Amino acid sequence: MSAITQRKILRGSQERGKTRISWLESYHTFSFGDYYDPRFMGFSDLRVINDDIVAPNGGFGMHPHRDMEIVTVVLRGELEHKDSMGNGSIIRPGDVQRMSAGTGVRHSEFNPSSTESVHLLQIWILPEANGITPSYEQKSFPLETRQGQLRLLASHDGRESSVTLHQDAELYATILNAGQSLNYQPPAGRNIWLQVATGTLELDGQLLESGDAIGFSAEEQRLELKGLEDNSQVLIFNLR
Repeated sequence: MSAITQRKILRGSQERGKTRISWLESYHTFSFGDYYDPRFMGFSDLRVINDDIVAPNGGFGMHPHRDMEIVTVVLRGELEHKDSMGNGSIIRPGDVQRMSAGTGVRHSEFNPSSTESVHLLQIWILPEANGITPSYEQKSFPLETRQGQLRLLASHDGRESSVTLHQDAELYATILNAGQSLNYQPPAGRNIWLQVATGTLELDGQLLESGDAIGFSAEEQRLELKGLEDNSQVLIFNLR
């Protein structure tokens, strides 16, 4: 029996909420902004996964956040970040940004290109405590280190050079080409959310396409991921 048969939640790409304005096309895995679905308010401490495509010279102006761990993963293009802590950077494919909003922070995210769109995932995770001191971290994880294997991108203790989360949570990523397989043994008693960022793959025989997701409560069984097209990128969240 596969682990995903226990408390399995399927979230199809086409079922997600959607926001479309002149410079933004955004798909919401969970309720966000004007999109509300009481069935999808989050999963464990995972609160938001927004799949955003920002047009050239478009972006989010300065706006506030508090008491949230915000992780940004760029899939294509470049994203320019500025915040009220004095940070300014460019986020590219392979980079992971973590901003702890804590007692309050303001930030902007813009596409600096005049010709190319930027494709990114913005992820919100509830912190272990409110009122922490805001902080910022950005690290590069070369895409080849994810090829055919799991790469730890974010964790509570910052091990393996991952960015540090103020929550008992881990974020892994892998890239699979067509015919390439990967086995993953989820820790028993944890909640696992698997999000397909790009491409197509199978999870224990279940077809998953770009934007699809599966959430489940982990048992002892091993999971098998198999790529069905090249450059299939997957994020795996290990949550309380």
